[in-house]
Amino acid sequence: MIHIDIDDWNKKLKYKTPIEIAEWALKLSDNYIVTTSFGIYSSVLLSTMSKLDNDIRVVWCDTLYNQPSTYEHASRLIRKYNLNILKYQSLYTKEEIDATIGLPSLEDDNHAIFSEAVKLEPFRRALKEQNPDVWFTNIRVRQTEYRNKKDILSFSKDGILKVSPFYYWSDTDLDAYIAENQLIKNGYYFDPIKALLNRECGIHFQ
Repeated sequence: MIHIDIDDWNKKLKYKTPIEIAEWALKLSDNYIVTTSFGIYSSVLLSTMSKLDNDIRVVWCDTLYNQPSTYEHASRLIRKYNLNILKYQSLYTKEEIDATIGLPSLEDDNHAIFSEAVKLEPFRRALKEQNPDVWFTNIRVRQTEYRNKKDILSFSKDGILKVSPFYYWSDTDLDAYIAENQLIKNGYYFDPIKALLNRECGIHFQ
């Protein structure tokens, strides 16, 4: 477990580049992961972290309900960066979920059950099995009300240090970075757990 004054370090890191932030965090422990959903700007964080450690553990909780374009996007990034992917999925097959829970709307009482089955339980299992000290993530300010209250550094409920190198970057910043570095953008990403762009899927409550 990492013991640092995150309020102090958040002030120090605020005007550092994402690379500088990631390099600083990598020195804290050899036990770290990066998580991805292969969302819209996933190539930004994954390309950054793979430059710094080409064997970093990449945890992907596949909901089984991604768009075909997202699976194609994931395959392209996995090949391009030779990612060390650790894929976690529901303990139920997609066919079992379809037959018992279905794909519920946010208003449906089954949505919480669906979220638990396809994303939250697999993610808790991933954190338990990987047991990292440091968790690199791509959350950013202005994405949701919850994320607005976070910062570059925060602690999970279990005391894992969460590091968000691009926390203060806007979509415009990321689009410019993608164009400049000829990265791939997943323009058709949809998360059935979040359903809405400004809604949390739940994994960052962990």
